[in-house]
Amino acid sequence: SPVEEKSTFTVVLTSAGATKIQVIKELRTLTSLGLKEAKDLVDGAPKTIKENATKEEADKMKKALEAQGAKIELK
Repeated sequence: SPVEEKSTFTVVLTSAGATKIQVIKELRTLTSLGLKEAKDLVDGAPKTIKENATKEEADKMKKALEAQGAKIELK
């Protein structure tokens, strides 16, 4: 039987890297998080950013956040 393509992904911030401020800014652009929530999430990494994201959404978030120095894992 063919391997089923995963249709939804969990986007996990494994590390915010050196430029936390930029990562927090980008997170707020990508999600509806407030400043405190975004900061707590970044400070508490590894943390889940989004569950049930489409492949497109997950890839977009990964690319955008990694451009700011974060490490992202898609599960």
